[in-house]
Amino acid sequence: MSGLLGLMRTTGTAHVRHSTIRMRIALVYGGVFLVLGTALLTTVNLASRAGTDSQARAIATSAAVAQPGFAVNGPLHARGRLGPPTVYDVTDDVSDAASRELLYWSVAALLVMTGCAVGVGWWTAGRVLRPVHAMTAKARRLSEHTLHERIASSGPDDELKELGETLDALLARLEKAFDSQRRFIANASHELRTPLATQRAAIQVGLDDPSPEDLVRTRQTLLDNNRRSERLIEGLLVLARSERGLAHGERAEVDLAQVVTEEAARPLAAVERASANRPEVTVEAEPCVVQGNRQLLAQLVANLLSNAVRYNVPGGRVGVSLSADGALAVRNTGPVVAEGDIAGFFQPFRRGEGRDRMGQGSGLGLSIVRSIALAHGGTVTAVPGPEGGLAVTVRLPVDQSSATTPRAAAQAGSPASTSR
Repeated sequence: MSGLLGLMRTTGTAHVRHSTIRMRIALVYGGVFLVLGTALLTTVNLASRAGTDSQARAIATSAAVAQPGFAVNGPLHARGRLGPPTVYDVTDDVSDAASRELLYWSVAALLVMTGCAVGVGWWTAGRVLRPVHAMTAKARRLSEHTLHERIASSGPDDELKELGETLDALLARLEKAFDSQRRFIANASHELRTPLATQRAAIQVGLDDPSPEDLVRTRQTLLDNNRRSERLIEGLLVLARSERGLAHGERAEVDLAQVVTEEAARPLAAVERASANRPEVTVEAEPCVVQGNRQLLAQLVANLLSNAVRYNVPGGRVGVSLSADGALAVRNTGPVVAEGDIAGFFQPFRRGEGRDRMGQGSGLGLSIVRSIALAHGGTVTAVPGPEGGLAVTVRLPVDQSSATTPRAAAQAGSPASTSR
């Protein structure tokens, strides 16, 4: 017996689990109506029966008083026995008949209305769940090539619209992640093809019956290409990491003024250290604390400084300023830049006119700057300098709850002057 009950319970549970939400809502709606309707009709029938009986007896008593020859208090006879009925017998029969009629019609009405309640529940559930069906249909159509589509829920601000907006936000994050992955693969394969081809040519030509000078030259070519490939891969990894954004646990208080002064004093790449006419770097940093990732912010500052020093004129200048409201500006005195070319500088591997594709730069500097700034909720703008060069401004949201550090100002020569 217990096994049979367990099987029935399991079957019922499985049936409910595999039924649709619409069916469950309709059944629950109808079941609640049935229970409450039964309770209501039971109460009405009991109260009606008691009230009908008392009213009938009162009417019969009044009639007997008005007609003296009418028997009122005669003996009571049970149904089915011979004997003259009294007024009370008649009133009991009338009351029972009225109660039965009321019960029959009440049960019939309850069953009909329960069916109507299930139907109304089914229709209501369909209306309520229509946005969910639309979300499901659109989600089934999505693929890595259609992540730009959105559910775009309309209607009142209820739980379903909140669910749709949450799914849209999830789709936006997925689209961003897929785009970042595609760009990373495309950029890596595109840019690594050139140094790999150069290395292969150097090996084939330089090691074909080589002289000692050929071996030295081939070795240097391979080392230079290896360093460039290493910088390129590091830049791609930083770009991919910054494009995915920052999680809540990755944010901490960062003294941006300290980061700026430290990066300005750090030696830059070998091409800047070897420059004969190193530009002068001036740093003015006001106290500024932001919420973010210190390593990425240091990379942002380093890329700005590296670009400003690398793409400069002999004996030029680089000015770095940081204000308390989170505005970091880097200006240089490099070649004249056309305003129409500025937007391209923020795209990966886009270089301005006269910039060598096989030079020391990876072509990712400002792309990384833009991605890191966006990951921190900031913005990046660039305008041509009045006397040539470029003025890049990064604005980051300031952590107002943190205490600021003392003002830091430094006047230094180019970090490239440091030798190792």
